[in-house]
Amino acid sequence: MINHVFENTTGATILNVFLLILCLYPVIGSFFWFCGSLSYRWLRNEKTDRNWSPLPAKKQPMVTIMIPAHNEEIMIADTIKYLFEQLHYENFEVLVMDDGSTDQTAKIVLDLETKYPRLRMMHIVKNAGKAHAFNIGMFFAKGEYILSNDADTIPEPDALMKYMNYFIHDRDLNTSAVTANMDVSNRTKLLGKSQTVEFSSIVGVIKRSQAAINDSMYAYSGANTLYRKSFLIDVGGFRQDRATEDISIAWDHQMIGAVPRFAPNIVFHMNVPETLSDLYRQRKRWAQGGTEVWLTNIKKFVFHPIKKRYQMSMFVDSTLSIIWSFFFLITAVLFIVTLIYFGMTGNWERFIHSIEMSFIFVSFEMLAGFMQLLAALILDHHGAKLKYLIFAPLYMLFYWMINPITVVMTFIPALKTIFGHGSGTWVSPERQKIKK
Repeated sequence: MINHVFENTTGATILNVFLLILCLYPVIGSFFWFCGSLSYRWLRNEKTDRNWSPLPAKKQPMVTIMIPAHNEEIMIADTIKYLFEQLHYENFEVLVMDDGSTDQTAKIVLDLETKYPRLRMMHIVKNAGKAHAFNIGMFFAKGEYILSNDADTIPEPDALMKYMNYFIHDRDLNTSAVTANMDVSNRTKLLGKSQTVEFSSIVGVIKRSQAAINDSMYAYSGANTLYRKSFLIDVGGFRQDRATEDISIAWDHQMIGAVPRFAPNIVFHMNVPETLSDLYRQRKRWAQGGTEVWLTNIKKFVFHPIKKRYQMSMFVDSTLSIIWSFFFLITAVLFIVTLIYFGMTGNWERFIHSIEMSFIFVSFEMLAGFMQLLAALILDHHGAKLKYLIFAPLYMLFYWMINPITVVMTFIPALKTIFGHGSGTWVSPERQKIKK
């Protein structure tokens, strides 16, 4: 009888602790990223990343800038012209992988080939997705390094030179890829301005924190990342049935013991969704991709925790994130139903008390999130983006709500992918020219 009571008490305690962790997960997560980013800045000596040296032409490794493109007639010409005319690097080529475009993308690139001898294009008849196009292009790339560059992405002029400084030292032999720091080009609308906070700062803080802990990284930036081609071949290239090739390849690299790097001193500019529908589709794809890699690797962590101990922080955080997403939606629905019940029964004391408790909880979340945002904006670009701090409440209230919703909505599609029913085909977003 005593043992039974003890077991019940222990089980209830464990359950209560687990529920408390879920309730505080956003707060704990924000403080974790906040402390991690400071650790990267002061303990990992971020200043050494900024001390890069230009390489003379004869010592520049060959780089293939690969642009997977599907219906990119609006952006492709400007991007190619920029790469050839503005980059401070000589030993590179541009390889456009035209993935079944039905617009003028192929014609535009063919016309540009007469102007730029180092420009090549491969035409894939049927749209099979970015990963498929990249895997084909990988074996035609002349460079030992491959820069993944989206058609709407503009790297800074010194980007390739800075990138190579992360590969040329003896300590860099195990570096599989280096991903750069994102900046938003289209900031004319409210969504663009709020994503400036996220992409230019929040993502940078999270990647700094991940780099500070066992050199881990949840995802590369598919828009601009320099890969060592040999490591792409080692993992069999990109997974072609995944929603996000950049997330899956980052995990695949770390599963074989390779080291990903984040380069906060390399900046690239990209377009972001400016409509709610485009933003929701983007976040659904990201959420599905994150769940897919978690499902793909769960057995490795459960059955080989010691072997995968250096990547365990990645797995634990991803696990809590997915569980919390379901927890958040379920408790949110229960909270709304409870408020309706109290209102209908006239129990206004409990109604007001519930509102007050939720307000206190949300206030703690907002405070933690604000600290993370403030640290992000101060660390990134030497505080140049502090003026966008006024958009922080929109980010915290709106984007934090989208993330758990998209995780729950895409969990079943992610399961289907793991069971062999995934597809990597893509639908091009509505592009607008980058305003200069």
